Amino acid sequence: MALAKRFISIEPDDSPDEWHIAGVVVHALPSRLADVRAAIDAMAGAEIYAANDAGKLVVTLEAPSARAIAAHLTCLHQLEGVQSAALVYQHHEDAAAMAEEIHDDDAPGLH
Repeated sequence: MALAKRFISIEPDDSPDEWHIAGVVVHALPSRLADVRAAIDAMAGAEIYAANDAGKLVVTLEAPSARAIAAHLTCLHQLEGVQSAALVYQHHEDAAAMAEEIHDDDAPGLH
């Protein structure tokens, strides 16, 4: 299952000036949850944000292109034990904007 890390590049290719962030809800068989979690943890650019014992996971994906996000989603669908993987959010920013400091007078210390 660690093969995903080798096959899905998160290095910029066509759009080096963009960065994409996606939210995915994954439903896994409870009996395969540990294997699914391990496979997702091995995917470059993927992070499990929340999970429960019933097999529902909230996963965030970060990649330099929509194509890379789609490749991650395809990989999630193909993991043994995954019943579904639904893209619920996708956003992209200029790569330079990701390094900008955020100022908010109502939340001191937010950067």
